[in-house]
Amino acid sequence: MVIAGGKWFLKTAIYHENDTIQGCHNCHGKNLTELGFEYAYSKALQLVLNFVTSSDHNAFVFLRTTTPDHFENGEWFSGGTCNRTVLFKEGEVDKAMRDIELEEFEKAAATAAKNGAVMKLLDTTRLSLLRPDGHPGPYRQFQPFAKDKNAKVQTDCLHWCLPGSIDSWNDLVMETMIDDGKYR
Repeated sequence: MVIAGGKWFLKTAIYHENDTIQGCHNCHGKNLTELGFEYAYSKALQLVLNFVTSSDHNAFVFLRTTTPDHFENGEWFSGGTCNRTVLFKEGEVDKAMRDIELEEFEKAAATAAKNGAVMKLLDTTRLSLLRPDGHPGPYRQFQPFAKDKNAKVQTDCLHWCLPGSIDSWNDLVMETMIDDGKYR
């Protein structure tokens, strides 16, 4: 099992627990407590990892760390592009999400070992920083500039496409599973 995906926690949200509003993230103008995305992301990872580590299935689980989107000069809906040609420098990327993943992984890994589950960290964050060209960019649609070389098209700098970064992630998964000895 590969557990991944924290980008949706960055969106505006109101957090409910047991039919009670706990607070929100990025909900300006509402009379709610701002908890930030960290609250929900930590809680979601805790719930999923606790379920996996307490299960009787002897699961082999990877927690894939967050990967960067490479939007510059805006987001997907406001003209952002991913035309970056140089690598990111240390400190250019927000590390809050990755820190949550590392913390929750450490907590769960100890429990997993006791219960027969195997937990591995698939740390793709820094590897993915090296490939700002690994996104579909404007080519999420077939021949986006066929009719007009200067057309304004929506750019995808969040999702990853093959070949490239995802191939490396797959290689890491396979090598880790083989090295673990469970799948020889």
